[in-house]
Amino acid sequence: MNGQGSCCRRAGPRGSTRRRVHGRSGVSPRPRRSVRVPAGLSFKKFGRILEEKAKADWNRVFQGTEKTRERLGVVDELLAYWNLDDSEDTLEELEDALIASDFGPGAALALVEGLREKIRLGEIKDQGSLKQELKKSMVGILESAAVNSGSGELAVSDSGLSIILVVGVNGGGKTTTVGKLSSRFAKEGYTVTLAAGDTFRAAAKEQLEVWAERTGARVAEYPEDMEKPDPVKVLAHAAELGLRDERDSDILICDTSGRIHNNFKLMDEIERCKKVLSDAKQGAPSETLLVLDSTTGLNMLNQAREFNDYIGITGLVLTKLDGTARGGAVVGVVQELGIPIKFIGVGEKVEDLQPFDAEVFVDGILST
Repeated sequence: MNGQGSCCRRAGPRGSTRRRVHGRSGVSPRPRRSVRVPAGLSFKKFGRILEEKAKADWNRVFQGTEKTRERLGVVDELLAYWNLDDSEDTLEELEDALIASDFGPGAALALVEGLREKIRLGEIKDQGSLKQELKKSMVGILESAAVNSGSGELAVSDSGLSIILVVGVNGGGKTTTVGKLSSRFAKEGYTVTLAAGDTFRAAAKEQLEVWAERTGARVAEYPEDMEKPDPVKVLAHAAELGLRDERDSDILICDTSGRIHNNFKLMDEIERCKKVLSDAKQGAPSETLLVLDSTTGLNMLNQAREFNDYIGITGLVLTKLDGTARGGAVVGVVQELGIPIKFIGVGEKVEDLQPFDAEVFVDGILST
């Protein structure tokens, strides 16, 4: 196994989730990965692809975050009765309200501590300035990991084929996200190839073929010598074909099977999937996107930690925001992991996959 995935894991029976706990038995914890753009990559190309959405569609985001906004109504009630004399009691209640809204203890504490310090310095004196500072702090956390929040930019190779790997747990919306990304790129005249790396779920390849037909993309064929479905071989073959015919394809988007994030065997497989792409082309994949189901709230953190630990995640795609009141969890995810959110899903239509804009999002979940 390559060094990229060398955290200590013990083999076990198929389906085992047994994993050595970092820090015990003399095992050192793996250092936290940093999000960076590898040499030879650029953000420029995809910035142009998505320039028509350089700012997320406010109306779609506002409608898609309605349930979260309703849940955060308690914050508005707290701030409405705030005054300097009982500010500490209000701040404690605010922290509890943020935690209850799935912001998570870390993000809630960071936000409240920031407000407490500004109150101490005399920078917050009324309800209006308190709310504005709260929103400003939220935006600050969400933008802290982003290269250019709201642009939808993805790092791509300066020349030749660009490879994007899409991963996540079962039912998060990976294949649909792959299709929506393909649609966006195709509208700008880029040729897209899709790799059907989800070899486990029934009809996953057929679903991808439907998206390909709708978006003008093509699906890479399975290798002829493959006796049974093997995602590693599928992605290796797709990358080989794409690199051989680079004039016929600008972008290769690799779909993968959903996998339980604490199953070492399945996580080892996704590690090998990424390795065959990097073996095929230096610096590939240029983006490794983790699709997270927003309805799971802060459970997203556990998923993101494990995937990032194994393969290094460069960006997050949050789906199903329109169906949950737990959208505040995105603040906690970014605050703890420092991974930028690239896109959010606020509906079922193709155009409902929106570039993540921190200011637009915060305005959507906290009423003005």
